[in-house]
Amino acid sequence: MDILHWFYVYLGLFCGLVPCCGHPQPCRILARIGHTVRLGALLPLAGHSQTRIQNVLSRISRSSLLPYNLSLEVVSGAPRERDPASLARWICQVIVAQGVAAVLAFPQSQEELLQLEFLSTFLEIPFLSILEQEQIMPLTTKNPFHLRMDTRSSVGSLMEILSSVLQSNSWEELLVITCHPWETTTILDYFTSNTSIITRDILNIRSLNDSAVETYLHHHFEAIKDLEIPLVLHGCDAHRSSLVFKASRDSGLEPQEFHWMIGQPLKVEEMQTDGMPPGLLAYGEVSRPSLEQFIRDAVGLVTRAITSAVQVRPDLALIQTMINCNDKQTSPADSSGMYLSRYLANTSFSGQTGQVHVLNNNLIHTDHHYKIWSLVRDSLGDPTWVTMGGWHEGKMEVEEGVWQNRIQKREPPPVMTQRTKLRVVTLVEHPFVFTRAVDADGSCPAGQMCLDPHTNNSALLDMLFEGLNSPNGSVPLEYKTCCYGYCIDLLEKLAEDLGFEFELYIVGDGKYGARIGNRWTGLIGDLLSGAAHMAVTSFSINSARSTVIDFTSPFYSTSLGILVRMKDTASPIGAFMWPLHWSMWVGIFVALHITALFLTFYEWKSPFGMTPHGRNRMKVFSYSSALNLCYAILFGRTVSSKTPKCCTGRVLMNLWAIFCLLVLSSYTANLAAVMVGDKTFEALSGIHDPKLHHPSQGFRFGTVWESSAEQYIKKSFPEIYNYMRRFSVPSTSDGVHMLKTDPPTLNAFIMDKALLDYEVSIDSDCKLLTVGKPFAIEGYGIGLPQNSALTSNISEFISRYKSSGFMDTLHDKWYKMVPCGKRVFAVTETLQMGIYHFSGLFVLLCIGFCGSLLTSLGERIVYHLILPRMRRRRRFKYWLHTSQVSLDF
Repeated sequence: MDILHWFYVYLGLFCGLVPCCGHPQPCRILARIGHTVRLGALLPLAGHSQTRIQNVLSRISRSSLLPYNLSLEVVSGAPRERDPASLARWICQVIVAQGVAAVLAFPQSQEELLQLEFLSTFLEIPFLSILEQEQIMPLTTKNPFHLRMDTRSSVGSLMEILSSVLQSNSWEELLVITCHPWETTTILDYFTSNTSIITRDILNIRSLNDSAVETYLHHHFEAIKDLEIPLVLHGCDAHRSSLVFKASRDSGLEPQEFHWMIGQPLKVEEMQTDGMPPGLLAYGEVSRPSLEQFIRDAVGLVTRAITSAVQVRPDLALIQTMINCNDKQTSPADSSGMYLSRYLANTSFSGQTGQVHVLNNNLIHTDHHYKIWSLVRDSLGDPTWVTMGGWHEGKMEVEEGVWQNRIQKREPPPVMTQRTKLRVVTLVEHPFVFTRAVDADGSCPAGQMCLDPHTNNSALLDMLFEGLNSPNGSVPLEYKTCCYGYCIDLLEKLAEDLGFEFELYIVGDGKYGARIGNRWTGLIGDLLSGAAHMAVTSFSINSARSTVIDFTSPFYSTSLGILVRMKDTASPIGAFMWPLHWSMWVGIFVALHITALFLTFYEWKSPFGMTPHGRNRMKVFSYSSALNLCYAILFGRTVSSKTPKCCTGRVLMNLWAIFCLLVLSSYTANLAAVMVGDKTFEALSGIHDPKLHHPSQGFRFGTVWESSAEQYIKKSFPEIYNYMRRFSVPSTSDGVHMLKTDPPTLNAFIMDKALLDYEVSIDSDCKLLTVGKPFAIEGYGIGLPQNSALTSNISEFISRYKSSGFMDTLHDKWYKMVPCGKRVFAVTETLQMGIYHFSGLFVLLCIGFCGSLLTSLGERIVYHLILPRMRRRRRFKYWLHTSQVSLDF
């Protein structure tokens, strides 16, 4: 037991001495430096930025972790003058004299950065410059005493992103247009030494004026017209970028042949769409760390380097050799700054800005996250930016199913070796597929001939198409129809480029297809049975369908939406009061009575007033006369009324008239809009709206049988599906018709937003609208039997069509939006404000009749009961101004 007792005693003494005496010298060194490590900070000039940085450094110094219970003291400040002599003098007197281990700096200009470069070399003290200003260009020197942390994106990172995007698209050469002179050499050197991509030319337009830019670019664009190469626009502002894009359009550079990319990172708020070419690629930094996070990681780099250095040479790590700029040591031995700089260059850790480490001994690397965007058209035809992928830690991360393959090939993909005839099944959905009757001779002057046999029997289809294609054959006219639309144009383009012919028919049961028992119906059933080789329509790609058939890459992106109908509601009984707030109504009538009171007061106090004491004693202007006058002015009555005779009263009367004019003009301006009634609709926030999950009695909504929308709701929201399946319809047109009936038999209709947007655009009454957030993002693809050789070829051509702008052309052709706002006047011209619009006024008039009876009764009571008593008492003579009744009657 005694042995164990002494063992624990010695163990306790040893553990207690370790924090102070892990090295033979720390105890003496710590006493010498006062257990404090000092960090200098050269702050920006006075202002909000300086205060913010001081607060950050103060918080960091209180939470810094250093060995041997050392504390971190920040010596900060900013010189009044920033010229080289003043800056050097201030740093020596204020910062260096305190014995700092390193200096944190925030240079505000290129000249200041160069001054710090010189001072760090002379003083041999590590300087860490945090660069924020855009106008500061990076230095290429390799000074180990001057480390730079760039809060912006480094040129090397930007070049890596450009290279990754170019290589992902299999681009082998490029043309660069830049607005910064110093980037020319950097871009050329990078692509020459680090990649196999050939830089054909670099066009610098920084020093050219607007007219010269167009002439200069037009000359160079003419030379590359026959080449299909990407063009990178680097470092140009919005105005210069628009000039470049305009010059490319004027020179005839088609978007399908020349792909554009913005070379410098963009902020989200800087991303414009007007005047930009389709397919434009851009990228930008997301989740950018704050300045406080950069400062914390810079201080963390210093404290970690000091912690590592103290373990080997605490004397060099903690005792500074440079404390007097006028007494610089020239000894060949290591200085404390040189010793610490080596540890700074080899320190790495995971900080608040990502993985922090030092490159090339002087560049502090921090992580930057980027997103890559492409300019495409949405379902409404408007240009919009979509996320194509990301770049992080030197790796490209591609969004599955979104990144469009822009492979640069001069030779088109191989076409089919022989002219094959394919049988294509379709389904009528506007605007993707329309139908119209054939001519009297059974031909289609426009569109494609297609059959509508109302069957999926392969033998019957073979017989009908044989009769259609045979010179002597015939097909009944009721089976013939003409098909046209978005998908038919796409099918014709594919047939032309891939070299096949096709015969077209409409699916017999009119359904997209679903699994019923052991068989599939609709389009899928025809593909599985071999009745059709291809299905082309608004055919949604989903997991259930993809297990039994193949889909090409999506040619149209959409989602599910909710369509509702707006309803006109009659104005309530008090609608005539709505143009003015209740407080305004009260204010008008209070002002009226106060005005009448003052008119009476002024008239009776004036020597010229219409009173018994005035010049005109034949008539008396009483309070009732003033009320009659004020009401006549307010409502515009042309009745006989007494007017005040004094000037003061007349001025006040005209002011009241101006007040009434302004109030009435505002009232009448808003009255018509109120009287025609309101438009209301079912306010649904989306698929998660409680009205859908807990529908009230009488609320009906549905979708199309066996559609992708029905399958999605059935799988994701079975309770909604169980309720709405009784209200579902055979087709989209049937659902829209049920919404528009009077009264409507559906309150809401759920279907593909691409189809609903078209129905809204062609609604002549402007009563349909989509509500809520879109959900279940999906795409339309061409359906093919599994393992079809056509799938990859068609997918590649669809990608080419997207890049070339052909799909945008189709969208513009078939989605001709007719804004309902332009038809508002035509609709409101036929609206008549009937008696029910003014029912509130009639009720008010009736109340006035009843009130007048009570007033008449009150007058009788006053006349027969009160006035006889007043006649006998002359002291009530002053009441005369309240009535026009004389006491001498």
